[in-house]
Amino acid sequence: MTFTPAPPRSLVPCIRGAILLAALLLPCVALAAELAEPPSIAGIPIDFILFALTLVGVALFHHHTLKVAVTGLIVITLYKIAFSPFPEGAGATGFVLHLVHEWVLLTNLLGLLLGFALLSRHFEASQVPAWLPKLLPDDWKGAFVLLVMIFVLSSFLDNIAAALIGGTIAGVVFRGKVHIGYLAAIVAASNAGGSGSVVGDTTTTMMWIDGVSPLAVVEAYVAAGLAMVIFGIPASLQQQRYSPITTEAPSTVRIDGVRVAIVVAILVAAVVANVAVNVYFNDYADRFPFIGAAVWIAILVCAPLRRPHWEELPGAFMGALFLLSLVLAASMMPVHKLPDASWKVAMGLGFVSAVFDNIPLTALTLKQGGYDWGFVAFAVGFGGSMIWFGSSAGVALSNQYPEGKSAVAWIRGGWHVAVAYVISYLFMLVVLGWHPDASHRRAALPPDGIASETSADAATMAQREFARPGDPTAYSFFADPHRCPSSTTSPDCGAS
Repeated sequence: MTFTPAPPRSLVPCIRGAILLAALLLPCVALAAELAEPPSIAGIPIDFILFALTLVGVALFHHHTLKVAVTGLIVITLYKIAFSPFPEGAGATGFVLHLVHEWVLLTNLLGLLLGFALLSRHFEASQVPAWLPKLLPDDWKGAFVLLVMIFVLSSFLDNIAAALIGGTIAGVVFRGKVHIGYLAAIVAASNAGGSGSVVGDTTTTMMWIDGVSPLAVVEAYVAAGLAMVIFGIPASLQQQRYSPITTEAPSTVRIDGVRVAIVVAILVAAVVANVAVNVYFNDYADRFPFIGAAVWIAILVCAPLRRPHWEELPGAFMGALFLLSLVLAASMMPVHKLPDASWKVAMGLGFVSAVFDNIPLTALTLKQGGYDWGFVAFAVGFGGSMIWFGSSAGVALSNQYPEGKSAVAWIRGGWHVAVAYVISYLFMLVVLGWHPDASHRRAALPPDGIASETSADAATMAQREFARPGDPTAYSFFADPHRCPSSTTSPDCGAS
């Protein structure tokens, strides 16, 4: 006799509603294949309106974020099947093909969120967080030094891991009371730290693979470093007033070296898999979730040494389901192009990435070209910190600290993150100036192992993701849908 787990009770009304809505929309499915472009209201595709309503629901009903996200995904999916073709085609067939196209990204994300949830518990059980007060200053500067540590970790680790490690340490040294403004700062530090490193964030790795020089990306640290100071000091003062840092480590603390080794092994597996797949085996990167699988292989291999906290997985899964719902819904949006590349557009990408998956946004910029990539790296990397669900690091940390799942409280407490973004971006503009790279695919490619066709493959992948068969128009997220970049001479742009 087999046991099939029932869906969570909180999702049963969503599923019932989806079945009813599907029955009502079935007669409309045949029309989808005949639509040349998505229906719109006042020039805005209805897809975007539904997605915006989902985000508003998440922001307003922060005690029911999972219900809202899953309901929004179901409604958007049924609407797309019935009325608005997917990039891969129309109707149910287009939806299945879209899932085939997205499954690696979603599975990788699921594996990392669940795996790093177990990693954070290994790290907590190692007693390293309880020992750290011996090293941290005993006033607000201790909180600031912790943020700097997260920033540095994220320059070579996945930002989810850096945020969870930082959140675990914060929970111990602040005795379980972490200000929501400081939670926002932890996420901002993890995102800022990866923004200037081609191995520190998925978006910067995409740029490297597509031919952007690592030296162009590292310029993002000019803005990220200043941002670290601008948001870090106010957040540290907030935390010090809310719950001062522990001044002394308990005398009974004994570091568990085996658990520390397990944490290191999991992190090394993630970093090695990320670099190896994206640099040396990029042709296979979209065929299998190598990074998530590497993390889980390390977890299972080390399980006989120290038992993982398996009881963490149900809660982590629910948090992952929330993020996956938003990412999948975002992937269905009919975003095909951006307006002319400029520093203003790049700056706008930071605000868009607070509510929209930054991976397709990065793919769009690479396809279009003509950007100063240090600005793009900082914008899409750091911008998601402004709202708790704007980045995977924010969602993962909010699973540790559920009080973070309030967009209003996050923005109010973490006001310094948005301020840091604007000031730091403009500072970078003044200091470095805007120097667009119109031919980044002819720039220095990653080291030995990258085939000469890598850049073309990346461009093809971006086109496959965003092109709509038979649709001569291209919707711009920011501006006129029929406007092409002045520097573009491609047939596709001319057709629009």
